[in-house]
Amino acid sequence: MSDLEAPPGSLSTPYAAKKAPSSRAPASAAGVARSLLHFFADWLVAMFAMLAMLVSTGFIWAIWRGIQIGVRDGVSDMDASALVQAVGKPSAVATIVMVLISTGGAALLLYFWRRRATAAERAYSRQAALSKSTWVKAALVGTGVFLISTLLTRLAQSFGIAPNPSNLGLIKDVFATHPVFLSLFAVVLAPAYEELLFRRVLFGRLWAAGWPWLGAVLSSLAFALAHELPGANGNAPLATLLLWVIYAGMGMAFAWLYRRTGTLWAPVGAHMLNNALALSLFGLVGS
Repeated sequence: MSDLEAPPGSLSTPYAAKKAPSSRAPASAAGVARSLLHFFADWLVAMFAMLAMLVSTGFIWAIWRGIQIGVRDGVSDMDASALVQAVGKPSAVATIVMVLISTGGAALLLYFWRRRATAAERAYSRQAALSKSTWVKAALVGTGVFLISTLLTRLAQSFGIAPNPSNLGLIKDVFATHPVFLSLFAVVLAPAYEELLFRRVLFGRLWAAGWPWLGAVLSSLAFALAHELPGANGNAPLATLLLWVIYAGMGMAFAWLYRRTGTLWAPVGAHMLNNALALSLFGLVGS
């Protein structure tokens, strides 16, 4: 089977005999360089948009907290340092909302501005999403990613390596107070905007240029860095490396699934399943 053909059995319509709308033959060296330039431009725009939206939402939250304190306690006799101390840090729920707005907003911005789907791609995706084999593959990938990442984590712990994700403390806090909200965020919203950004926009950029494996590797590395920055949680180098391997492997699996099925709904579904299983395990064992 050619890499540019739809996977056998993934479509039950005439689309199965056509090339995926988002694929074409490998480009020339100049074309590859241009595609790579666009890829890194997309990534930089996404990072800048995330940071700008995160700072903006943090500023809005601080103003709102200041107003609340002013109404409740009054600030006429409170100096600036006392006011800052009173405002404090965003709660765990507020932090997740800010992450949702910043990352989800960046994903939507990049999609509509840089990698909006054509009518042909949307039609192809709809047809692929109607195939039973698409969801069998999604279920297998989602479950497999969860099992492999869990086994790698347990194996590392047996050797004294504790790979604690940077968001673990945040998840614990929100799970204890707002489990339904956390489930909605982790199982539904986060997989949707992450797949839109890292698979549709970033991976899709190089897939469309005829270099899917290069796109899978680079977008998976970006996916890993977005989840775990060096030194963000005090992890040892080996623990950070293991987390990168887990996240990058997850990104590679989802990119493969997207390319194999031809619809972004497949990696979104697999990502949702992985997160649902991980959250269920967290509820059982607390880590």
